[in-house]
Amino acid sequence: MALARPVSDYAATRVWLDALREQWGREPDDVHERLHVLETFCDRVDKTPDEIIAECSVEVDGGKRIRLKGRRFYSQKIEELQGSVEGDARTRQRWGNTIRSFLIHNGIFIQAGLSA
Repeated sequence: MALARPVSDYAATRVWLDALREQWGREPDDVHERLHVLETFCDRVDKTPDEIIAECSVEVDGGKRIRLKGRRFYSQKIEELQGSVEGDARTRQRWGNTIRSFLIHNGIFIQAGLSA
């Protein structure tokens, strides 16, 4: 699936980019690479950034709660992505960490190896 609009136009992507800017005190130098990784992941799972976050969370009276099934699913998909990336182990890890960063900054705690 090709995204209907640029990956940077989705609300979840904007939340992530705003959090990165706040964390770094400026726009990260590799923001275009990060967006490419996110777009590649979205194409791979056939979902928009907003749909990914929606599948990993649910709104309840007390706020947002994590859907464990969604988190496990995307953790596995991140590992699959890492395994398919050309390059060395560091490059594969960077791709996985980019997607984890996107999820974390949108309120979905996730770490490497979570699906195991």
